[in-house]
Amino acid sequence: MPKPMHLNVRLTGPLSEYVAANVGADGVYDNVSEFVRDLIRKDKARAEAEAFARLKAELDAAFAQPDDSYRVWDVEEFLARNRRRKDDVG
Repeated sequence: MPKPMHLNVRLTGPLSEYVAANVGADGVYDNVSEFVRDLIRKDKARAEAEAFARLKAELDAAFAQPDDSYRVWDVEEFLARNRRRKDDVG
């Protein structure tokens, strides 16, 4: 398990007012740490949803192709192609 991370963030003006309005007796969160953790969780979920949507779009496009556009690969040919791609990138 990773070690806890401690952050020190300085907020002024509208950002500080926004956080203050959402924390404490009148806010949704009991403390600033709870608010920040929730924001990070939501941002992580958003990033994961975007990555999933990109992958889904790629798969939808691939599966929308007519069957006769697919090509049969043997294992050696497939591995060789991937090695070449890895060498080109690396």
